[in-house]
Amino acid sequence: MVKVKLGDEVMQSKIKFRVRMDFKGEFKPGKFLFGGKPVEQVAQSVREEQVTLLRNIPIQGISFEDYDISAEPYVVYDDALGEKVAYAPAFLTINADSIEDMIRFVMREEFRKIEVLEPTQMIITNKDLEKILFKMGEELRSQLLLFARKLKK
Repeated sequence: MVKVKLGDEVMQSKIKFRVRMDFKGEFKPGKFLFGGKPVEQVAQSVREEQVTLLRNIPIQGISFEDYDISAEPYVVYDDALGEKVAYAPAFLTINADSIEDMIRFVMREEFRKIEVLEPTQMIITNKDLEKILFKMGEELRSQLLLFARKLKK
């Protein structure tokens, strides 16, 4: 819970935020004689799968309020890969117990934008900031470890 000042009184409150994530779909060649799916369809499939996982796997300190996957995928040319890549946006409205709980969303590769909906103001102490920075470091290390495992495959 974060501290919120209402008049002269300091109260505890949850954080309600909206995050945009763009899920990536890369071209995968088809098997045998059949062609692969278009990158837009791959991106939509990845988006639906990931949003379902995020909503259905319980995460301590997080509750999902709403999600919007109606936005159309967009295609860009990736110079590093040398091919077209599609991204399918998803907008998730989430309630978090603390700022540290929000970090797992903003440290993801798919993260694009965050908007804090409630509360409009928060009180962050030096101890709170230390916890936030520590959690960011932990999340960065775990992301790097995951990336290293992907490279070894």
